[in-house]
Amino acid sequence: MYGLTDNELLKSASYINGQWLEGKTTFDVSNPANGETILAVNNAGVEETKLAVTAAKNALQDWKLKSANERGQLMRKWFDLMMANQSDLGRILTLEQGKPLAEANGEIAYGAAFVDWFAEEGKRLYGDTIPSPSADKRIVVIKQAIGVVAAITPWNFPNAMIARKAAAAMAAGCTFVVRPASQTPLSALAMAELAERAGIPAGVFNVVVGTNARGMGEVLTTHPDVAKFTFTGSTEVGKSLISQCATTVKKVSMELGGNAPFIVFDDADVDAAIEGALLSKYRNAGQTCVCTNRIFVHESIAEEFTQKFVAAVAGLTMGDGLKEGVHIGPMISAQACNDVDKLVEKSVEEGAVVALGGQRGEQGDNYYLPTILTGVKNSMPIASNEIFGPVSPIITFKDEEEVLAMANDTEFGLAAYFYARDIGTIWRVAEGLEYGMIGINEGIISNAAAPFGGVKQSGNGREGSKYGLDDYVEIKYLCMGGLERKAS
Repeated sequence: MYGLTDNELLKSASYINGQWLEGKTTFDVSNPANGETILAVNNAGVEETKLAVTAAKNALQDWKLKSANERGQLMRKWFDLMMANQSDLGRILTLEQGKPLAEANGEIAYGAAFVDWFAEEGKRLYGDTIPSPSADKRIVVIKQAIGVVAAITPWNFPNAMIARKAAAAMAAGCTFVVRPASQTPLSALAMAELAERAGIPAGVFNVVVGTNARGMGEVLTTHPDVAKFTFTGSTEVGKSLISQCATTVKKVSMELGGNAPFIVFDDADVDAAIEGALLSKYRNAGQTCVCTNRIFVHESIAEEFTQKFVAAVAGLTMGDGLKEGVHIGPMISAQACNDVDKLVEKSVEEGAVVALGGQRGEQGDNYYLPTILTGVKNSMPIASNEIFGPVSPIITFKDEEEVLAMANDTEFGLAAYFYARDIGTIWRVAEGLEYGMIGINEGIISNAAAPFGGVKQSGNGREGSKYGLDDYVEIKYLCMGGLERKAS
């Protein structure tokens, strides 16, 4: 089916407590490239979400009492199965999400890398001994699994956003419940199938899929048995979920919206900057939280950069992600295209100039042409909003102080990029940008060894790296008294 080698990876029901739980109704998962239904999926809801939390709670004690090495061995089997089935997992991802197959295969490897990383990093969940202020006491700090972790993940990276949360949680000894986006549940269910094959015990990894986002989300954010909640998505939704988590004082980590600046200084390697901008901006049709949102180019090289950039973007091929030679697939929906088109139209009304694209593609309602706008001001809608589409606004600047002020003039602070060669510029700008992640002469910055996360209204917490375990543990302080030396 659909060119898969292993059709058992294509699942249509939630995975709860090691069982595939069918529901009374179904919803269709569609291919954004052509609108065709891929599969009718069983529609879980509030009750099924509660069952998943209970399953995770019941599995918690046995899972956290396993040694870090035992958990790591099971996770390593999961990783091996992901990579052995990379081609099928990538194909499923492209079918439901739309990104080109090469990108989808890359996402599978990227997501699996977090499982591999945390399978090892869980063995290094070190505590501390602290010198005591008195001779008769000893101070020890240990780290323990926080408990049941609940997650809500988005449609733009339906494999990797789950993998980097679940891997850290499970390595720390937590059990996990995820509600993936209803547009893209198939990748999550395929991950569950491989988790079962890897021998991960029932209840440790649960996937509940359904269209009742509000009701299911309320369970995951308010259920007393959920100790930690993690979310990737918009800032607006994230704020609401944080508020719901406050009712039970849950630990939360949030990876929210972005408005990434991409700065090209006058001493930059222009060709390298163009390559970096292409990767950062047009990957996944611009539907990534860390993708370039505003391109700032020094006025002395603006003409050269723009001419070369237009030529490079014009060479990108748009179409069905399953076809060879396609660089940009469809957007997730016609509404997403409408939203991008409105931002472009409003900005053009305010003086922006379309240098390339600026309209829907002939392939269908879900396609928006790779677009470049010049004459953009930082206050225009296309610059002040997260675009989440294949549009590059180019803004010129005169000096470092001006561009830093413009780059930081946003409530978001997820990722930023800049190209420069002067070492003084590099240090000053890297320290001056108010963002959690900075790409310096580099357009792709995410990997399992690095801490992923933002500041300001782009969220809190970190995913990946040694810091990624911290969000899934509690720090416990042990004070040992009565150790005074007895008189001889």
